Amino acid sequence: MNPDRRTVLSGIIASAIASGFSFRALAAEEVTRVDDLIKKMTIEEKAGQMTCLADAFRPFNPPNPAAGIQDVKKLSEEIRKGRVGCLFNGIGVAGARKAQEIAVNDSRLGIPLLLAGDVIHGLKTIFPVPLAEASSFDPVLAQRTARAMALEATAAGLHLTFAPMADVARDQRWGRVVEGSGEDVTLTALLSAARVRGFQGRDLRRDDSLLACPKHFAAYGAVAGGLEYGSVDISDETLRETHLPPFGSAFAAGALTTMAAFSEINGVPATADRTLLTDILRGEMGFTGFVFSDYTADEELVAHGYAEDDRDAARLAVLAGVDMSMQSGLYIRYLPDLVKSGAVPMGTVDVAVRRILYVKMAMGLFDNPWRSLDEAAEKSRIGAPVHRELAREAGARSIVLLQNDGVLPLDKGKKQKIALIGPFGDDKANLYGPWAFYGDADKGVDVASGLRGAMVDPDQLTVVAGCAIHGPTDGGIEEAVKAAKAADVVILALGESQDMSGEAQSRTVIEIPPAQQALADAVAAVKKPTVVLLRHGRALAIHDGVANANAVLATWFLGSEAGNAIADVVFGKVDPSGKLPVSFPWESGQEPFFYDRKSTGRPTVPNGSTEYKARYATTDNSARYPFGHGLSYTRFTLDKLQVSDPALRWDGTVSITARLTNSGKRRGSEIVQLYTRDRVASRTRPIREFKKMERVTLEPGESRTVRFTLSRTDLEFVGAGNRRLAEPGAFDVWVGQSSEDGLHTQITLYAAAPASA
Repeated sequence: MNPDRRTVLSGIIASAIASGFSFRALAAEEVTRVDDLIKKMTIEEKAGQMTCLADAFRPFNPPNPAAGIQDVKKLSEEIRKGRVGCLFNGIGVAGARKAQEIAVNDSRLGIPLLLAGDVIHGLKTIFPVPLAEASSFDPVLAQRTARAMALEATAAGLHLTFAPMADVARDQRWGRVVEGSGEDVTLTALLSAARVRGFQGRDLRRDDSLLACPKHFAAYGAVAGGLEYGSVDISDETLRETHLPPFGSAFAAGALTTMAAFSEINGVPATADRTLLTDILRGEMGFTGFVFSDYTADEELVAHGYAEDDRDAARLAVLAGVDMSMQSGLYIRYLPDLVKSGAVPMGTVDVAVRRILYVKMAMGLFDNPWRSLDEAAEKSRIGAPVHRELAREAGARSIVLLQNDGVLPLDKGKKQKIALIGPFGDDKANLYGPWAFYGDADKGVDVASGLRGAMVDPDQLTVVAGCAIHGPTDGGIEEAVKAAKAADVVILALGESQDMSGEAQSRTVIEIPPAQQALADAVAAVKKPTVVLLRHGRALAIHDGVANANAVLATWFLGSEAGNAIADVVFGKVDPSGKLPVSFPWESGQEPFFYDRKSTGRPTVPNGSTEYKARYATTDNSARYPFGHGLSYTRFTLDKLQVSDPALRWDGTVSITARLTNSGKRRGSEIVQLYTRDRVASRTRPIREFKKMERVTLEPGESRTVRFTLSRTDLEFVGAGNRRLAEPGAFDVWVGQSSEDGLHTQITLYAAAPASA
């Protein structure tokens, strides 16, 4: 067997085994079938399998500029000629069947199409944006919502989703923070793997299995200044330690495709980076599926100043390891001549085509090209009530209680007048967040409807906008102040519109718009108990009337059941248990800001002098609300921290335990977190690193021992020569409720048993 073929096939099998999935490995006859196809294929047909184009057969919702869109007649002819391997971002079984019938029945070789789409946090049932769901710190929840998304997406005629986003995002100015799991590598890795498992299910050949495509490989979340499509300039150590592990976790969970980043790394655009896409991705990480370009990203190599023209861009992309070109059409236009001229070896093209066909075979498309094209499933699985119930649960679990002086929860049985003030009070247009373009806007539950549905007397709720999202309205503040004065409790619904987050929505100031801030300040002057509901797709810097409210809730973009989920938390039906996956800064100018930063040689210390220390002149180097922060309606305390042995042997483990007590008066859940710090190392290490977590639910007065296990591998980092290593020495350990608190102990890693042992 050709080594390249062996590598691809064994890698697919290995990915399945590593992930625990039970789909059948390719049989020998299936491998032969692919080989025979490749032998029969012309170079045009091979380039066609490597081409992904916008779906003109079905309602198409382009989240990008409408470049290269073809009408149905032209696209049909291209498919008949075998010049298309994948269609994307159309939904609907009828249109998908028409396209697949042409590919299977009318093309020379009958190779089925792969049907893909951007189902990021829901198809028709919209779940919380990924960043919101990350606040649950719960991979099981992420897997459940991804499974529900897969059930709807496959019922709508899709085989693949361009998700999850596995980018670690540490600059809140970047709009696509909303699409991932936040600033921490461990949390992102856990949730990325969970979403892959949820999308794909346990058998890739099932009708309801949705192939995952982790993106954007790699380090897209590190774009300079948080500027979309920008450049990335980082060390190899940071690339491997921070930005690659979530992808490795997703691949181990069974993902067989990935997408190259728009950005460049250290001067080389990812789409043309052979070191990244071949040496690292395939050589170091062992990935053997296939690689998509992002939307026209190969064509954009010219604008980068890296390719001379479109033909050169196609050459660079395919030689780097991009197997499938999305939307530019460069491969179908230029690969035949590039191969004929010798600029691209036929063997390179064959390897890419083989990767694509092996994945199609692993999905069962050759045996059943009509999989996921069932009209009965389309009618029964999309928007199912059980999915709405899950969306409500996920929404409530995603809310983070940032501060509360006791005003929450509200007593829904108490006769009290509530003034819901702000542009998002009864707004339906901004419930879903970005990347939810298949959802029906009129089917989402707004905040006002959710609150009224939970109140004994809905007439006690007054709704006043007070201002528009981006500007004042005539008499708006006066009306809001009047409503606040007449109310017993004020709820301010403020924040970002959904088009302020997402792709191409980088911001220099991560604050609520000035008109909303003015509204909040005016209402605050009334001095009524005030609750702020923040709507947002990133961490925000909040001030004055917002920051000083009696209670502040991070409610993100929660999807179809947003209003009901918020009402569940506001009225105490659900105890808030979310934790922040991103740090909220004091000021926008602190960005990029993240909890696991380095100490510097002149760190600030508590109650110490700040002169000539690592700080800003206008604020200190801390978070208003740190990573991992989130309150409950009850009170949790930690004590009795114990370590089984302060000496961690090289091949051993130690147990860290602490007692968690619910010392409040309500049942609640806490997410206990374990952090470490390498005190002295050959590379400076972060002040804390998140390693473990456990969710614990306790009744009032109940206690439970939380146990974590640490081994040498938990203490590894990327050192000289880009090798992962752990170094003997002392390590700080914290068990706490955020990245800035906790009980402290210390362990020592020994290369061999200590002399006293």
